[in-house]
Amino acid sequence: MNITAARQVLDTIKEYDRIIIFRHFRPDGDAVGSTKGLRRILQLSFPEKEIVLQNCDFSDYLSFLGDEEELKDDAFYAEALGIVIDTATAERISNKKFSLCKKLIKIDHHIDVEAYGDINWVEEHRSSSCELVAAFYNAMKDELKIDAEAATYLYAGLVTDSGRFRFRSVSGETMRLAGMLLDQGVDTDHLYANLYMKEFEEFKFQGYVLNNIKITENGVAYIYIDRATMQEYGLSYEQASACVSYMDSIKNSLIWIAFIDSDKDEDIRVRLRSRFVTVNQLAEKYEGGGHACASGATVHSLQQLEELLSEADALLGEYKRSNEGWL
Repeated sequence: MNITAARQVLDTIKEYDRIIIFRHFRPDGDAVGSTKGLRRILQLSFPEKEIVLQNCDFSDYLSFLGDEEELKDDAFYAEALGIVIDTATAERISNKKFSLCKKLIKIDHHIDVEAYGDINWVEEHRSSSCELVAAFYNAMKDELKIDAEAATYLYAGLVTDSGRFRFRSVSGETMRLAGMLLDQGVDTDHLYANLYMKEFEEFKFQGYVLNNIKITENGVAYIYIDRATMQEYGLSYEQASACVSYMDSIKNSLIWIAFIDSDKDEDIRVRLRSRFVTVNQLAEKYEGGGHACASGATVHSLQQLEELLSEADALLGEYKRSNEGWL
């Protein structure tokens, strides 16, 4: 862990009376868990400070973790310290008023492509930003406080972003920090019920996906979900996007992709996942990015969809020809 960075972040937090915490738009469990977790830790540790979340969009799937504060006017940001978590680029920050803050800290675990903060603390090897926030508390626990609520937020993001501790980014340190969070009293029965129980229509949708997956010549598994299909099964964009996980265990399919019609515009959102093969560089060519084996992108037409799919197929073919031990 970068103790120097952690020390700099904590010392800077101590200098400000108002701290505003931001995350990326279309938030996942890690974005929500890390921001709520850090807010709770700082509220417990510095009750005299004003510490709030300020974001412009929300996740229905994660609403059980609680509400966030309503947006404030511009003047509220002027003398504040801003902390942006789990967001690789400034473009992806949910609330653009982050730029009004007097000073900005970036805390992230994605590939470091943009140092938009005055302080940039990035540890790419971490399984999640929640792991990094948990490590921050653990390293500074003589000066910070935690409770079951904060631990639950962080554990939720740790579990979801690590694929329930299955992804390659999971280390011994990940598990030790998970144990530390569990020791605070996380109710895993309640948490897992909210994270993983599904409406009956979602199971019917899963059947649809399994019956409509296609495989390219070299083994890329993919599916395209249009708005009509989402409406047929009564799904939100978030619920439809979860279908990428239905394809993660097809033997010889080391790349799997879900193409999902956007709920806000005419674009098609892309969720790329892989085993062994690096896909983030492919995602970056299509207005996206992320982790080596888990990235997102955007295409603007069915023609672009086919182009991305063709490149993914070529990428997988080259990987299989050049490597052994990929099952």
